[in-house]
Amino acid sequence: MNVLGMTCEELAQELNRRYGKGMFHAAAMYRELLQKGNSNLSAVDSFSRSQQLARDLAFGLERPDLEVAARQEAEGVAKYAFRLHDGLEIESVLVPMPRHTTICISSQVGCRMGCRICATGRMGFVRNLSVAEIVGQVYTARLVLGHAVNNVVFMGMGEPLDNIDAVIQAVRVMNDSRGLNIAHSHITVSTAGLADGIHRLADLQWPRLNLAVSLNASNDRLRSELMPVNHTVPMSDLKQALLEYPLRKKGVFFIEYVLLKGCNDEHEQALELAAFLRGLPVRVNVIPYNNGGEPAYASPSEEQVKRFCGWLAQEGLFVRRRVSRGRSIQAGCGQLCKNRDITTGNQRNAEC
Repeated sequence: MNVLGMTCEELAQELNRRYGKGMFHAAAMYRELLQKGNSNLSAVDSFSRSQQLARDLAFGLERPDLEVAARQEAEGVAKYAFRLHDGLEIESVLVPMPRHTTICISSQVGCRMGCRICATGRMGFVRNLSVAEIVGQVYTARLVLGHAVNNVVFMGMGEPLDNIDAVIQAVRVMNDSRGLNIAHSHITVSTAGLADGIHRLADLQWPRLNLAVSLNASNDRLRSELMPVNHTVPMSDLKQALLEYPLRKKGVFFIEYVLLKGCNDEHEQALELAAFLRGLPVRVNVIPYNNGGEPAYASPSEEQVKRFCGWLAQEGLFVRRRVSRGRSIQAGCGQLCKNRDITTGNQRNAEC
């Protein structure tokens, strides 16, 4: 039984099934573990008469689902490599902001989307993360490492909607007010454009959950070249899924557009992008390419970035030029990668 994979209600049901206990003990356990980081339930009043139960339910931090394997820091950004129970590794990034601290978490070891501008895509797919492994990144950052994390973005390794059942459950656990208590409005799920997954999120009726879409191109030809997912979910299908999504009042989609020198940065492409986004409430984040994908692509100059942003603004779009922090430690967008030698099955700790 791993508490990091359960909501408090689900924990209460499990305690009732195993021990005949209920919400009283579940809430106490949830509070101690997920708010205080305390695994010594024997010292908690609620368990003073249930010492055997307290021992049975020990969180077992001596046998965690993940452990810190490495840490790097630059420009105020901290990147952590977490080693999983099977020896594989994932990466998470902590980004301090003026009003909050954001953690960028992974949902898979590797990724099957194969985006050519992403280091994780070059790594290939290894496996999905469990709910506990996803939530464990937030738990460890907040309650083990001591970071005041209150904003979560699924923008690390992997395609969240390709592991959608675990991601949905992880959001439920993180959102539970008796535990980590992270509001939907402080959680962002990013996708390369899996329409079926977007429909699944829509069915949940979580209007305050934020949705980001990595678009990166203004037409199907170029997007299919950069992002193979576009072969199965073309831009028209992606737009239709967004049009049907139940945004909250005044809500917006975050459109991620990685700018590539001489590839997707021309005036004509800015006009195409604006035309595609017309009718959708969006904020466009323009991100200068971070080296990590295929070497055929290059970062634009600052002048080129400003010019492209200006063209979008002239078309009435709300546009932000995203500042990449942590590039020197390979912690920027599209740079997270723990390489795996598929032929031998051995983990290589060197960065891609």
